[in-house]
Amino acid sequence: MTGIRLTAPAPGWSLDADVVVVGSGVAGLTTALRCAAAGLATVVVTKARLDDGSTRWAQGGIAAALGEGDTPEQHLDDTLVAGAGLCDEAAVRTLVTEGPDAVRRLIGTGAHFDTTESGDIALTREGGHHRRRIAHAGGDATGAEISRALVEAVREAALHTIENALVLDLLTDAEGRTAGVTLHVMGEGQHDGVGAVRAPAVVLATGGMGQVFSATTNPAVSTGDGVALALRAGAEVSDLEFVQFHPTVLFLGSGSEGQQPLVSEAVRGEGAHLVDASGTRFMLGQHELAELAPRDIVAKAITRRMELHGTAHMYLDARHFGAEMWEQRFPTILAACRAHGIDPVTEPIPVAPAAHYASGGIRTDLRGRTTVPGLYACGEVACTGVHGANRLASNSLLEGLVFAERIAADIVEDRPRAGAAETGTPRTPSPLIAPEARSTIQRIMTRGAGVLRSAESLATAADELEALHNSAALAVEADEPKVAVPGVEAWEVTNLLLVSRVLVAAARQREETRGCHWREDRPERDDENWRRHLVVRLTPERRPVLRRTETQAFGPVRPTQAPDCAAAPPTHPADVTEEP
Repeated sequence: MTGIRLTAPAPGWSLDADVVVVGSGVAGLTTALRCAAAGLATVVVTKARLDDGSTRWAQGGIAAALGEGDTPEQHLDDTLVAGAGLCDEAAVRTLVTEGPDAVRRLIGTGAHFDTTESGDIALTREGGHHRRRIAHAGGDATGAEISRALVEAVREAALHTIENALVLDLLTDAEGRTAGVTLHVMGEGQHDGVGAVRAPAVVLATGGMGQVFSATTNPAVSTGDGVALALRAGAEVSDLEFVQFHPTVLFLGSGSEGQQPLVSEAVRGEGAHLVDASGTRFMLGQHELAELAPRDIVAKAITRRMELHGTAHMYLDARHFGAEMWEQRFPTILAACRAHGIDPVTEPIPVAPAAHYASGGIRTDLRGRTTVPGLYACGEVACTGVHGANRLASNSLLEGLVFAERIAADIVEDRPRAGAAETGTPRTPSPLIAPEARSTIQRIMTRGAGVLRSAESLATAADELEALHNSAALAVEADEPKVAVPGVEAWEVTNLLLVSRVLVAAARQREETRGCHWREDRPERDDENWRRHLVVRLTPERRPVLRRTETQAFGPVRPTQAPDCAAAPPTHPADVTEEP
């Protein structure tokens, strides 16, 4: 254990449960529903409202081998190619073989997908897929429909939910096993202020960390809280340097910050073309799939073209769709574009890459178990080994479904005892970062660790982030803390700084270009030295320590179908390299 926690008041209230699930996207709610159905007392904690997570914003769809002629093996091949040599094949095989039935169970929960005239699930293509295997809902509102169905099921099951609650830290017992979480509830109600949910099983499904960058497709709640909590609790994280930048995000003007409107990959899947200001299709000849190449390749091509022409964006041309197709197939995107003065029916859409998806996260085995006993992770916050160096489009919702069911099966099999008490070693409060540093961190990360990276840019980012870190620590030592009263904004920014420092440390050490990690000074992929994962833990002094592990780093699995599934616990290969 690292012995670190956020500076926060002692819990003023508490409740007991068998399982606490933190997060209300597809991963969290699926886990909660499965646990509750098995008779476990389950509490769902979510940072905003139940339907406010990243799942709701997913446009394209959910990938699974559901179509005629498609197979899990073909889905596996496409995923391995996109992952650029770093996917764990056992994890991918689990995803693609258990995925189709998981989607059918989601439909059984109440999710309605678009269908063909014959009544079959309508399927489209996205980047990196050689088959039409993307199921969608409401045209381009798949995430919203999945969220609706799961939230409705949670309410029908009368699960105990705590909304507007920021998770703070993990509680542990004397043996270092999970004993629950502390959290802060914003607003009035049964639970208010800092409290604790005591449970021997904690599932982190907190989503991503896109808010470490200035422009992102992630909602405002995606501040890396789950990864930061896990690091402070002593868990390992892996592959954090691999942040996928979605290539086609609506360009709102230079200097735009915060969540940006996504223009789904499905638009290209239906035949839209990427062009420059002169109308030239620059993806032709870049990859056999042209505009449907994996996201890292498309994002790099757009960025190179922007640099070549000295412009801040390229264009996505889908005028040939016509008004009817736009209105029926992509109503959400059409409305977002028109709200910002762009009509895709009559003009090309200005697009540029923006931070989208974290392929790395809290290191887990194939049952979602982390390196801290009793702590699980699922969805974007987790690193299961599925995505490798670059996520294949629309695999994320499927990963949330499949591994949520596996986590629930493991917890049900273990049947944890409710109401575990924290008797572990007291942890040192971590100095808080002033809320106004948020935009500073985002600018540092965008400039130094964005789509284009180099040894120089990453070193500068590391120095600037370290200065913020040291400044907070020195202020505490001088008894002049910059944050006198803890609060949500300070906790979020402190989490952002921690995950930013770890991401930059990993990106500096990976001296190659692979997947969505693009080093200008190391433009080639180096399989001999870098076909390995970078695993990070935090020292008691809040310093990231990194080591390299072999590609198959997440342990063997005994393959069985969810929910009757099992796997070995995480393996921890000997260190290859380690830095203070």
